[in-house]
Amino acid sequence: MLAFTNSSEKQSPTVIGAGCHVNGDIKTDHTVQIHGHIVGDITATTVVIGRGGVVEGAIVADNLFLHGTLDGPATVNNANMFSAAQMRGELSYRTLNITANTALECKLTKRKDAKDKKHE
Repeated sequence: MLAFTNSSEKQSPTVIGAGCHVNGDIKTDHTVQIHGHIVGDITATTVVIGRGGVVEGAIVADNLFLHGTLDGPATVNNANMFSAAQMRGELSYRTLNITANTALECKLTKRKDAKDKKHE
């Protein structure tokens, strides 16, 4: 059985299913789950790229969970890179978690919080 949300539910995720191909940008203040292929930029609170999921474009999010492939830059607060994840581009992050067998071919840039800059 499928669960549908209504206008009173404020946290419904956007899901791009396996086998689905989307050309265009996605902008939301909720979660985006990608199991298919997106060519375009994504702005969201949380972006989850599942195994087999592919994003060709830029990501701006609070949280990134990468199990699939990202080909493009990402600016996030918390980046989580899991086994078999692949990324090309530039990753700008505050917190980075990497598990074994991750294929990162990107430039890593750690951003500092305003409170960290005061102590420099």
